Amino acid sequence: MAQRPRFVVQRHRATGDHYDLRFEADGVLLSWAVPKGPTLDPTRRRTAFHVGDHPLEYLLFEGVIPRGSYGAGDVVVWDTGTWAPHGTDDPRAAVAAGELHADVFGEKLRGRFALVRRGEPGDREQWLLVHKRDEFAVEGWEPGDHPRSVLTGRTNDEVLAEHDRVWRSDLPADQADVRLRPTADEVEAALGALADLGAQGTWEVFGRGLKVTNLDKELFPGRDGEAPVTKRELLGYTAAIAPTAVRYLAGRPLNMRRYPNGSQTKGFWHKERPGHAPPWVGSWDNPEADEGETRTYAVLDEPAALVWAAQFGALEWHAWTSRTDQPHRPTYALVDLDPGTDTSWEDLLVLARLHRDAFAHLDVAAFPKVTGSRGIQVWVPIARGPTFDDTRAWVERLSRTVGAVVPEMVSWKWEVRSRGGRARLDYTQNAINKTLVAPYSPRASAGAPVSAPITWDELDDPELRPDGFTIRTVLERVAQRGDLFAPVLAVEQTLPPLA
Repeated sequence: MAQRPRFVVQRHRATGDHYDLRFEADGVLLSWAVPKGPTLDPTRRRTAFHVGDHPLEYLLFEGVIPRGSYGAGDVVVWDTGTWAPHGTDDPRAAVAAGELHADVFGEKLRGRFALVRRGEPGDREQWLLVHKRDEFAVEGWEPGDHPRSVLTGRTNDEVLAEHDRVWRSDLPADQADVRLRPTADEVEAALGALADLGAQGTWEVFGRGLKVTNLDKELFPGRDGEAPVTKRELLGYTAAIAPTAVRYLAGRPLNMRRYPNGSQTKGFWHKERPGHAPPWVGSWDNPEADEGETRTYAVLDEPAALVWAAQFGALEWHAWTSRTDQPHRPTYALVDLDPGTDTSWEDLLVLARLHRDAFAHLDVAAFPKVTGSRGIQVWVPIARGPTFDDTRAWVERLSRTVGAVVPEMVSWKWEVRSRGGRARLDYTQNAINKTLVAPYSPRASAGAPVSAPITWDELDDPELRPDGFTIRTVLERVAQRGDLFAPVLAVEQTLPPLA
């Protein structure tokens, strides 16, 4: 006996909340958007809009469609099962004729539904969806009373906060469902495959085939008698940290500082340059770029894309603080504690602690990290709305208030941006296309230090150093303490007015 075709209902929060009803037929998913969702109540009629067929690969997708993509939003598999057309053996012809009757066998939805077109065929046709009066009919039954996914038991809010899959509509359907969080076994498999390669070859990493070269090249000297850091070691670190680090890069243009031989190559990647990205690495064209400026940026939406960046020599990852869909609306305000040549580490810690106290007084959630070089940075997550002018002005006022407590430590000569003298509280980084190095990014110096998140309490640890964590030590720290920066992704707050 032939297996029945499948159906799915996905609760989809995009421009407007709705439910997507999809029936498998002829190798695709016949699809309708139902704003109020299907119901078992035969007394309630639902408006449905016929939309384009979707690929079968989308059938059980649960995750997030990135901002800037068609249908951007969060998706859960609200119901799924099998179905059978009633009164026809050609459901596509029935849809073309304007009426489809379907017997569904799901976990939430059961019984016979009818879809009837209202008006003439055309784009975004309006249809009527009703449940027949049968043994499965339940008056008063509403989909909103049953919000959880039948696959994972999660709500849309929970999927949005901790999603592990994205749908890349710019990729072919068989590559579009991208897992952001490979399992521990998948990471181990990727690292094992890298160890088995010679000096070069094709590395199968997180479902992608990546050509890697010069794996035994020494990129940086070691520290304290340790062996030099090789390209193979850098790629292994990147693969291990990528499922965590990519969350701070996804959906954002990336200013990639390249160090293919351990020293920086001026300029950033764009499509026309040699060594351009494979098609599964995202990109974004800045419509406001002036002549001579970088126009096309890499956008790293999946772990394998971050590994590609490391293979390409991008050892420092500098993502914008805004996303591609709203490039003038930042999602963070940034505090950059930038030491001058006369600034001791103890002085910088004093400035950081003063900021800690200021944020606590304001009841603002802010998250510090060491840079992996000489400084300390603080990221303040915000709900999108303020412009860069707004965040820059807010951080300037905060930093000037803090700096007034210890004026002998602080320089305000922003125009010349001198590296000498006293520390700079650099609020000017709050601007479009200005960046601070991303969490867990390696830095191009001896031992490959890492920009590592810290807790505020660690500012009082006498062992803390701005470059104290390296690609050889930070993974154990993350394994033991988790991702200390994770709240940056979940907190959305409004900056309070400053007197």
